[in-house]
Amino acid sequence: MIGHVEPVLVVVCFVVVVAVSAVAPRIGVTAPLALVAAGVAISFAPGVDVVAIDPDVVLAGVLPPLLYASAVNMPTLDFRRELRSITWLSVAVVVVSALLCGLVVSTLVPGVGFAAGVALGAVISPTDAVATTVVKKAGVAPRVVTVLDGESLLNDATALVLLRSAVAGSALTVGGVAGDLARSLVVAVLVGAVIGWLTLQVRSRISDDTLNVATSFVVPYLAYFPAEELGASGLVAAVIAGLVVSARRVHLLPAAVRRAESTNWHSLSFLLEAGVFLVMGLQTRGLVEDFADDPRPWADVLLVGGLCLLVLWGVRAAFVATLVARARTEHARGRARTEAVRRRWERRLGPHFRAQTSEHRRQRLQQELERREADLRFYADERMTKRDGGVIFWAGLRGSVTLAAAQTLPSSTAHRPLLVLTAFAVAVATLVLQGGTLAWVVRWLGAQVDRRDVEREHRHSLATLLSDVADSTTNDIAEHGLDGRRVELIVLDEAREASHPDRHVLWAGEDDAERARRVAEYRRVRQAVIDDQREALLEARATGRYDSAAIREMLLRLDAGELAVGGLRA
Repeated sequence: MIGHVEPVLVVVCFVVVVAVSAVAPRIGVTAPLALVAAGVAISFAPGVDVVAIDPDVVLAGVLPPLLYASAVNMPTLDFRRELRSITWLSVAVVVVSALLCGLVVSTLVPGVGFAAGVALGAVISPTDAVATTVVKKAGVAPRVVTVLDGESLLNDATALVLLRSAVAGSALTVGGVAGDLARSLVVAVLVGAVIGWLTLQVRSRISDDTLNVATSFVVPYLAYFPAEELGASGLVAAVIAGLVVSARRVHLLPAAVRRAESTNWHSLSFLLEAGVFLVMGLQTRGLVEDFADDPRPWADVLLVGGLCLLVLWGVRAAFVATLVARARTEHARGRARTEAVRRRWERRLGPHFRAQTSEHRRQRLQQELERREADLRFYADERMTKRDGGVIFWAGLRGSVTLAAAQTLPSSTAHRPLLVLTAFAVAVATLVLQGGTLAWVVRWLGAQVDRRDVEREHRHSLATLLSDVADSTTNDIAEHGLDGRRVELIVLDEAREASHPDRHVLWAGEDDAERARRVAEYRRVRQAVIDDQREALLEARATGRYDSAAIREMLLRLDAGELAVGGLRA
């Protein structure tokens, strides 16, 4: 539980979070590092009691909504394309790092068994998403951002499953750990998918926007706690729920709800993420006082932490190098798979099978083939380079989850204060050494990419697509009417040509009744056009023909247009 925290300290923490986050970029320091430093300073300030935070506050209270929010903002197209790389880093790297760190710790510290060493390795192996903000601002390739984002979504779950196995008291075996991990992930995926779908169905029936957005705040917990009760990873369940919401909310939730939800979750995520780094620093004094009772010298913290950090770097470097090497051949491998699928489908769609295949089935097969072709173009145009690999390697920062997970070690664990303080030292070291130099490393490697021409081309293509859809929809309405009623040509022309649907002076000079009728008609036509345009964008997103950032920008424009049309006054 949270102990020795005065209400005034909570208020001070909120002020510090906002102030430090605003000042840190101006002095060239990453906000997380500055917040940890501020927390350390406050913890040793006169009159401040020792701050003790129950680790479950972070692991079960803060982490689920943070991961959920990141998943909701993760384009599902990008996540699917990088799933192999994400799994490689979030599962394989964590497992190997934990096992090797366990070997190092159990060898260096007498009395600490291999299982306890693996437990420490598990808590210091997962990376934090904080590096993503830095590399985004530095202008690295979108693939790098997606891989780092995806890795941080899943590696905490891998680490906590390993930690749970290590502290269970049974002998650690590769088969046992693999079985626990597989079961945990499968159950979590099922729970998260069901909760994500169900909550969207419920929210689609809530007409009050405020209540709808408020409901979204409980979704990560609705996924987390049932999964944990089933012995699965609640964090993965929260992530999967977020991905389901990301993929389906455009279909089911109105623009006003999506806009408000995005704004509220952005603010909440900022406070939670910044707050956990401040809390991490606030606990420093308590960690130091606890270690004073440990018979091991301070030098052991530096020795064990330093060697573990070298192990983490070595494992990550090896796996990232393998990832980059494999990326060189992914286009060729994808081409071979696509050609095999094409031949199989051509046989299915041939004259002998055409009569037996429904039109819907043929369309789905064609869309799947288009998606694969789009993936191939993506892998050819966005090849992962050695420079990208260098950024991914150096972006392996640890964060507050490392400390929170370390504090869940049983009190009976030998040299527990040493292990917890070592985890804290490793996390701070990565924030200082890697977080403080990451932007410089990106520039030194020359990993920045200029995608302005590509994004401009995609935006232009999508704008043309939307214009064509608008013409098609309005022409159809002119010919057949809307909801069985004819629409005046002046309204259709206004809707077709409107580049700023939020303008509030329509058909000026007409009497109020006539104006009100035409405004209502205009709303209906514009909404029909926007609905068709949105469907066209979602179809383009599903096939992967366009950059996900360009798709998102156009969807936001349609949302803005829909909100503006809804706000027109007669």
